[in-house]
Amino acid sequence: MSALLQVEGLTAGYGAAPVLHDVDLAVGAGRIVAVLGANGAGKTTLLRTLSGLLPPAAGRIVFDGLDLRGVKVERMVRHGIAHVPEGRGVVTELTVDENLRLGGLWKRRERRRRREEKTALDEIYELFPAIADRKNHLGHQLSGGERQMLAIGRALVAQPRLLLLDEPSLGLAPRITAQIMGLLRDLRDRTGLAVLLVEQNVRSALSIADEGVVLNLGRVAARQDAATLADDADLRHAYLGF
Repeated sequence: MSALLQVEGLTAGYGAAPVLHDVDLAVGAGRIVAVLGANGAGKTTLLRTLSGLLPPAAGRIVFDGLDLRGVKVERMVRHGIAHVPEGRGVVTELTVDENLRLGGLWKRRERRRRREEKTALDEIYELFPAIADRKNHLGHQLSGGERQMLAIGRALVAQPRLLLLDEPSLGLAPRITAQIMGLLRDLRDRTGLAVLLVEQNVRSALSIADEGVVLNLGRVAARQDAATLADDADLRHAYLGF
């Protein structure tokens, strides 16, 4: 069976300076792939390129048989790809409910009717009871964990098939990180959501991932199933710092 997302020979960067060099990876439907590596390894650049925010210099990005080169960001969402960038990206001047509705602006055509939008929001509030209790609060009134939940919830409103998630645990307490990781695992198991997870918290990422990809200076240094990678002490010491 072919992968939902297939990346081959991807080279990308900023101006004349490539950050990614000949990167290959794949994400299957209902799979979580963790992208790991030190700061500067190219993890965020990878997600920005896959989501259409940064044009690739070379290589192929294929999602469910569709070549994504040149596809606009809003079309990515309609095809079933959602990106939650590092820093959460909540609009602090809007309420929780208004932020979630932003996630439906570019959703796929079949989800546009008002009743279906309400159902989509109700599903997010069921997933995240913490923000359901604060739906009329402004974004700046939320805790860091609540903002992260809101950012993920907003991405899920359009019912993506692939979630690109950049550093969801950044700055969060271990308890909140565990909740978010558990939610991702549950969504994978229950809905078949595919996740490409960039994460500095290696142990948390590998605890829910099916596969790990290690980037080093913009190149793939290792690609193994998550359990094998977690047990590979030499590789962890060389690239992941523990």
